[in-house]
Amino acid sequence: MEKSVCIVGGCGHIGLPLGIVLARAGARVTLLDNSPSRVACVAAGNMPFFERGADRELGRVLASGRLDATTDPDAVGRAGAVIVTIGTPVDEFLSPAVRAFDRAMEPILDRMHDGQLLILRSTVFPGVTERLERRARERGLRLDVAHCPERIAQGFALEEMGGLPQIIGGVTPTAAGRASALFSLLGVRRIELPPVEAELCKLFCNSYRYINFAISNQFYVIAERFGADFERVRQAMIADYPRMSGFPGAGFAGGPCLLKDTMQLAAFNHNEFVLGQAAMMINEGLPRFLVDPLKRDFDLSTMTAAILGMAFKGNNDDPRDSLAYKLRKVLTFECREVLCTDPYIDDPSFVPLETALAEADVIFLGACHEEYRNLVIRKPTVDVFRFLKPVQDDVDGLAAA
Repeated sequence: MEKSVCIVGGCGHIGLPLGIVLARAGARVTLLDNSPSRVACVAAGNMPFFERGADRELGRVLASGRLDATTDPDAVGRAGAVIVTIGTPVDEFLSPAVRAFDRAMEPILDRMHDGQLLILRSTVFPGVTERLERRARERGLRLDVAHCPERIAQGFALEEMGGLPQIIGGVTPTAAGRASALFSLLGVRRIELPPVEAELCKLFCNSYRYINFAISNQFYVIAERFGADFERVRQAMIADYPRMSGFPGAGFAGGPCLLKDTMQLAAFNHNEFVLGQAAMMINEGLPRFLVDPLKRDFDLSTMTAAILGMAFKGNNDDPRDSLAYKLRKVLTFECREVLCTDPYIDDPSFVPLETALAEADVIFLGACHEEYRNLVIRKPTVDVFRFLKPVQDDVDGLAAA
């Protein structure tokens, strides 16, 4: 079993929770990151982002001596196993940028040596794992290569890694066996698949979720156009009816994975993924749909709008690909001023919650942070999530949603 592990991108949302869990289970883990500030933060025992329970666990594994963080790329060559949290990005055309992945892997391969285990942890385009193994062989490197995708919900990583099965996609039986042995430290079931099936497992998972959110958002749009209350309909549908228990509410489907992976799957299928492409149009069009009805009742050009919560989901500090920013862009064109606030994101352009509530003429909920749940807002309010405390009275001609 590999006891010495280097995690590339080790101070990020994927690498750091994994490093904590592996170190807690007995592995010797080095977190390699190209950000000196993140490395210094982690080395001091502080999480650079929000993750439940991670601050306490980080301190414990640092004190044990089984975890350290560095910017020294030579750490790659000193480990028995190298786990890479670099995925395949998409370009401006929403196509997988495989060459960008290749460029990111070059300095890693330069520092590897025969006999090491190389695990890809982030989402990659189908075929990338086997292609990487071939590239290593062409360089004269004999590596065991596997794709073992992460499937945790951001913010719940430490809890979920101790319970979710691990997908193991080894290029060879030896690679699969070594990767499976490493993840046996987590005490969870391991499921071995061919590499391309392991890659598709993650893409299918995220695309499935993205499409399901789009179904709810499409139903929300239909209900709104005909004066019906979508959430009331949804609650009636799921009440004591197990077959509909997983039907999600309406809301923003953002974040760094769902849209990106849906578009990667479309590219893999020669741009023939009608469901995924339709889901993109629905989910990405929701911010515009929320604004347009207000234009019938108000002169938005004279009004100040506020967005409460800019993270891509509630109780989270990650703004990547958050649709709240797309909402801000729409409102910037329509309103006199747009104020943004978020208790988790440090942005000098944001204002305190009290300022946003006091100065705004109309308020939008962008993320369902618990800090907002019991607010009583007596101003025109748009809450597609139906998260805020309801207000019974109509205010200035618009009921608080």
